[in-house]
Amino acid sequence: MRLLVDPHTHTIASAHAYSTILENAQAAAKRGIKVLGITDHAPALEDAPHVLYFKNLHVLDRELYGVKMLYGAELNICDYEGRVDLDEQILENLDFCIASFHTVLLKAGSKNQNTRAMLGAMDNPYVKIIGHPEDGNIPVDYVELVKHARETGTMLEVNNSSLKTAYYRLNVRENLMEMLQLCEKYGVPIAVGSDAHFANAVGNFDCAIKILEEISFPKELVANTSVEKFLKLIGREVKV
Repeated sequence: MRLLVDPHTHTIASAHAYSTILENAQAAAKRGIKVLGITDHAPALEDAPHVLYFKNLHVLDRELYGVKMLYGAELNICDYEGRVDLDEQILENLDFCIASFHTVLLKAGSKNQNTRAMLGAMDNPYVKIIGHPEDGNIPVDYVELVKHARETGTMLEVNNSSLKTAYYRLNVRENLMEMLQLCEKYGVPIAVGSDAHFANAVGNFDCAIKILEEISFPKELVANTSVEKFLKLIGREVKV
């Protein structure tokens, strides 16, 4: 399975990442990635960039090293109602957003609370992907998650970093298997993301592809296999 889009990468603007936009784009070009998403953490995280960073993304080039660029954010789910940490005026000028539950910001609650938080984030029209929903430290009802993803047109992420390097996440493989089976059952597209925090990880989907191929997950439900498919699923007119 060949993936052409990496929608989830971080730069030195997120202080716990280690590469620049140019370095990420160059790495993407070397891996044959056609579209690269820059999705630094939104401001509620302690080491995230200031809100002005997101207001000023329009100054960046739309193509670097032959790679088409998308500029967005990894929003933080800030409460159990699913509120996020950038306002609409900024969100409407971003290409797309991922929304993720980070326990350093919001303590994991009950399964019902955690599920409600992710469902609430999906109701935000600017949220196109729910990031790393497989962490067993944040238990959720995957049936409810997948059904609501279908209703709202939101993609669920298969996060390569969770499978490869995120040692602090719990029961990743088991939870992904459950989620993917439900996505196939209900016809819900998934987005594979590297969640790269260093340029060498950009466009690296080895662990994610392995699990998708192991269960023969339908290619047509993998957003990244086509640039056109991914752009249609994020639902915004993006000149790339």
